[in-house]
Amino acid sequence: MTPEQASELNRKLCELAPVVPVLVLHDAAKAADLARALIAGGLPALEVTLRTPAALDAIREMAAVPGGVVGAGTLLTPKDVENAKAAGAQFGVSPGATDLLLDACEANELPLLPGAATASEAMALLERGYTVQKFFPAEANGGVPALKAIGAPIPQVKFCPTGGVSLKNAPDYLALSNTLCVGGSWVAPADMVASGDWAGIEALAREAAQLAR
Repeated sequence: MTPEQASELNRKLCELAPVVPVLVLHDAAKAADLARALIAGGLPALEVTLRTPAALDAIREMAAVPGGVVGAGTLLTPKDVENAKAAGAQFGVSPGATDLLLDACEANELPLLPGAATASEAMALLERGYTVQKFFPAEANGGVPALKAIGAPIPQVKFCPTGGVSLKNAPDYLALSNTLCVGGSWVAPADMVASGDWAGIEALAREAAQLAR
C-alpha cells in the first residue's frame, strides 16, 4: 500500500462522521456492545488504542460487529502493526511517525493515520505521500490556533486532531478548512463502559455525530 492510497482510504474514513471515538478498553467482553452503541449513535469509525492487554481481543470483537470500521491506535512498532492487522484492524493510528512504522504499515497494507505535531513533521509526512494526518496532542500543541496556522502554508494536508478534544471545543476544530474530523474519548467515558450504560453512550455518540463541519 502506498502512502497516497493510505491517505485516500483514511480521508474516506474521516468523512464517515465528524468524530472518531478513541477507546481504551480493559475488558474485551464489553467491546461488541460498545461498538454497537457507538455505531447506532452514528459513529462507525472506531479507534481502539493498544494501551491495555485487552486491546487486540477488543479489536477482534468489534471487527465482527456490522456497520463499523475498526482500527488500532497507539501503533508504535512494526510488531504492533502486524498484531493489529491480524486482529482485524482496518486502519491504524500513531501518535507520531517513524520510518520503521511507516514501512511496516505500507508492507502490511494497513492504512495509517500518522501523527504530526509540527510543521516540519507534517512536511516530512507529506514528502512521503501522506496527505491525511493526525494532529497530536492537539490541545497541548496550541489547539485550534496552531492547527489553523499550520494549515496556511501547508493546505495540502488535512488533519484529524486528537488529544484534549471535547464536545466543547470540537466545533472549533471542525470549522477549520484543514480538519476532516476529530478524535475524542468523551463519547465512551470509562465509568459508562464499566457499568454497561450502552444507551447513554449511544446518546453521546448521537450528539457527537450531529456536530457540523
